[in-house]
Amino acid sequence: MAFDGTWKIDRNENYEKFMEAMGINVMKRKLGAHDNLKITIKQDGNKFTVKESSTFRNIDIEFTLGVNFEYSLADGTELTGSWNMEGNKLVGTFTRKDNGKVLTAHREIVGEELVQTYIYEGVEAKRIFKRG
Repeated sequence: MAFDGTWKIDRNENYEKFMEAMGINVMKRKLGAHDNLKITIKQDGNKFTVKESSTFRNIDIEFTLGVNFEYSLADGTELTGSWNMEGNKLVGTFTRKDNGKVLTAHREIVGEELVQTYIYEGVEAKRIFKRG
């Protein structure tokens, strides 16, 4: 329930390098770094509803902890995987459909911020959100 609420992007760390590792072209990387992403999270037991709203798209995602689902990134990359709780952290493990490589993501509350960490091919990036 700590994740519940609306979160607005505040800053990124190493996000362009991460997008480059993902194979996203330079124009989309420049745009992606300034997408004005807003995430609304609602948790009901093991079920989560996440609304992502950005300059480029609006999408609703529903998932249950530990249950695989399909998801596509803003650039069209398709993934399959699941989220799990590890302590106070949401940990996602996703496999790209196009090349079979793994993307991991962590969401955790640090102080008053939601920190999303992504790791792909050894490149780590963070997106830090504030309640909005």
